[in-house]
Amino acid sequence: MFSLVTTLAAGAKAGGLTALAGALLAGSLSVPPGPSPGAVPATTVPRAAQGALPALSADSPLPDPTALANQLAPALADPVLADPSGIVMDATSGRVLFERRSTVPTAPASTLKTAVAAAALRTFPADRRLTTRVLYLPGTGTADGSAPSPAAGGTLWLVGAGDPTLTAATEPVGYPASASARLADLAAQVSAAGITSVERVLGDGTLFTGPATAPGWRDSYVTGGNVAPVSALEVDGGRSRPGALGPRHQQPDAAAAAAFADALRAAGVGVGSVGVGPADRAAETVATADSPPIPVLVERMLTDSDNDLAEALGRLVAVERGQPATFAGAVAAVTQALRELGINTDGMALSDLSGLSTLDLITPRTIIEILRAATQPDHPQLRPLLTGLPVAGFSGTLFDRYDDADTAVGAGDVRAKTGSLRIVTSLAGQLVDADDRLLLFAFFAPVEDTASAKAGLDRIASALATCGCRSPASPGPEDKADAGVTVGAGAGAAGPPPPA
Repeated sequence: MFSLVTTLAAGAKAGGLTALAGALLAGSLSVPPGPSPGAVPATTVPRAAQGALPALSADSPLPDPTALANQLAPALADPVLADPSGIVMDATSGRVLFERRSTVPTAPASTLKTAVAAAALRTFPADRRLTTRVLYLPGTGTADGSAPSPAAGGTLWLVGAGDPTLTAATEPVGYPASASARLADLAAQVSAAGITSVERVLGDGTLFTGPATAPGWRDSYVTGGNVAPVSALEVDGGRSRPGALGPRHQQPDAAAAAAFADALRAAGVGVGSVGVGPADRAAETVATADSPPIPVLVERMLTDSDNDLAEALGRLVAVERGQPATFAGAVAAVTQALRELGINTDGMALSDLSGLSTLDLITPRTIIEILRAATQPDHPQLRPLLTGLPVAGFSGTLFDRYDDADTAVGAGDVRAKTGSLRIVTSLAGQLVDADDRLLLFAFFAPVEDTASAKAGLDRIASALATCGCRSPASPGPEDKADAGVTVGAGAGAAGPPPPA
């Protein structure tokens, strides 16, 4: 029933990161081949054989809410967390096992990325890629009035498709960078088309509209390198060079055009001026480059907490659903997608989709419903939401956590999206408890994202992971059938009906 969730749980319980790594590969996306031979190196794209994976055992006992609350109480009482809100849900039945202000809207920080992940996976087919194009319009004539040469003059437009992973690197390493669209490949196609020089190279980022920064964003987000101003055209996430840290470009489309001009020159194509502007409708496509599939971009966004990808995916959902490609349009489109999945969005009021805005509000209950939707057999397209979650002590934004005596038990078991702002520290994800029960959790501490606050949330998740929280009278697996408790039978199997 839970396919790759089960595999990950088995890997964690088997012990060690070696087992977990194997489970991750077993649960990876099956990525369709690219549209052109050689565009995506086969060795860098993880593939998985099709077919069902074993289900969680129906004999796993459901935690007793009182026992679970007692288990969590010491970690929740940590004063560094300032009385966090939160919720714990059994993934199989949908039964809420613990909640504290779970229906009160709160700032989510980057746990909000689960919402745009669900919306993108709901909206786009699994093989959808973002195609960056180069358009060419020959010049109108030469100085002496003669016809222009078809090989020289004219204008090239680099037209953004909302792909922040477009890269200026010529030989990127690592995944998915090794499968990213490259300016060098676009430049080579331009040269192969017989174009030897152009008068102008222009960047076109007009697919996205509206303000480039959101209400509730600090000015330092761009200068500090947290995010680039939102544009449909950016290279290497708006950074100065591949792999660079620090400030982002204030005009990502102009920086992308400049980087493309450099790539053209390296390919032997002469370039005159460089700027930005919308492509002429008469221009023709002379080069294209595709991103990795949308599900892979979703995984990268979640694992690395990539703010540029979050904002781009939100706007792409808006474009696909006929909404304006603005912050407001993206929020409306993502909300629509969540409601289609049966997720209750009451109280949700968002200014962006990355969670950077201090004005964002969402309930813990909504976050948990998003996570649960991804575990259900009727939403298989949402599985990358789970495979993209950072693994405690292993990957992404949880790589360097869960390494002390209080939290080591959660390493390799906890998979969760982190959230960090000056007003909130959050953690939302899944784990398998000591009785092999798949539990979903979300906790939000109204405190600055200090190391001690993050450690406090990690202790909560680790306490949950060690929970064998049966009531004193709870039957063991051997007499579960006699107790008349149905486990893992779908909606309503144990406790009240789950969220739709």
